Amino acid sequence: MLIFLVGYAGCGKSSLGKRLARRLGNSYVDTDKLVEKREGATIADIFYYQGEEYFRHAEREVLEQLFVESFNGVVATGGGLAIWQDNMERMNVSGVTVYLRRSPEKIISRLSDYGREKRPMFRGKNDAELLEFMTRHMAEREPYYSQSQLILECDGMSDDEAVEMIVNYINK
Repeated sequence: MLIFLVGYAGCGKSSLGKRLARRLGNSYVDTDKLVEKREGATIADIFYYQGEEYFRHAEREVLEQLFVESFNGVVATGGGLAIWQDNMERMNVSGVTVYLRRSPEKIISRLSDYGREKRPMFRGKNDAELLEFMTRHMAEREPYYSQSQLILECDGMSDDEAVEMIVNYINK
């Protein structure tokens, strides 16, 4: 079974994905890491030198490869993967999609300095600028993320509680 974790950058897809995979005894992959490995460059460098369109194509190719290889496990997707072309539809048809919804305030509180620096769209913004940017950007992405089969309101729960909710949903 494929389980896709979707949501905004910094919402916890990678950290929850690893926990969920361990809990289920499944494999785990992160599409951002797969793109970086495939391209031999960081996401920040890909954006800078090749542009977002190139990156989105590379992301889609990684997603398609998971389908071709019949990957079975947990997939932490990049924050923009769900909003490009028909990626959300493809994931919904091929597995279980889980939207990890967090408020911009909660995401900002979770981000380390490194977490901000490694994400090109967050770089150089103070907390107020980042909050304004994230609020606007998340609203644009919400219609895509909300197509997920399971929507978790993560602000009021621990990562372990979120994992248990996903496991319970899958086992129904």
